[in-house]
Amino acid sequence: MQSTTGLAAFCAMALATVGLLFAPAAIAQAQSPGTPRTPPNTTPAPAAPTNISDKKLDAVVAASKQVSAVRGTYEQKVAQAPAAEKERLIGEANAAIKKAVTDQGLSLEEYNTIVEVVQKDPAVRDKLLQRMR
Repeated sequence: MQSTTGLAAFCAMALATVGLLFAPAAIAQAQSPGTPRTPPNTTPAPAAPTNISDKKLDAVVAASKQVSAVRGTYEQKVAQAPAAEKERLIGEANAAIKKAVTDQGLSLEEYNTIVEVVQKDPAVRDKLLQRMR
């Protein structure tokens, strides 16, 4: 049985794509305490065979590691920055995340699509987790 720690780490890394780096915090701050949260698109995906090449999975793993490093660096910088600097730092972080993904030969859309497949398809998730070791 495989540990879910690897999957949790991957999911945390994958969520840090361009435009989403600090969006969860901003959304949480914008919602009033009594506002019910609606989960995004809870419609189950159709069960179709997923053919993601090994090369693409390797690229996602490499990009995810870089995205995680960028996120860790910039979350700390943003947390410590004066209010006037936060927006600029978030822009830098998003640019660095985009570069981390595209440097691996993936578009942002492709990266996000593969991440979604990994989260929904146990076979693809297992292949990716093996590569993360």
